[in-house]
Amino acid sequence: MLLNVSYNNPTIKRKIDEEVGPVFSLRERWALKGIGSPKLFITDASIQIGNLLILDQNLNTCQIELRPKGIILSFRSLLETYALIIPYYKLRIYKGDFAVYSVYKDEYFVKVKSDTKAIQKFFKKILDYRADNSPTSIEDL
Repeated sequence: MLLNVSYNNPTIKRKIDEEVGPVFSLRERWALKGIGSPKLFITDASIQIGNLLILDQNLNTCQIELRPKGIILSFRSLLETYALIIPYYKLRIYKGDFAVYSVYKDEYFVKVKSDTKAIQKFFKKILDYRADNSPTSIEDL
């Protein structure tokens, strides 16, 4: 679900909290050593996201926020903030070329440069958290 989160709207906040869970508490943030990603440079995006990104001349950057049941990928375009809400069961992360990670959710995707160790560690943190906190599948029993 791609949403405009520029304004404080309780219905949008409720939708986000239902989809990916509430914000982590301060204690949980310390235990995870942070829940936000460094600045990620977008190299490619799906049509819907790409149409928003080409509206201005700024660098195409995004950030990822970790939540208990998913992630929020946010980016800016024309002084508006947009968020792609991705629950863990729909999240697909691929390591493509030399320094590119692809984040997929249904028909949406964003490809970001991963040229630093911090970015690679953050994607590993997402995958580890998802693996540790996902429900046990029937095949594991």
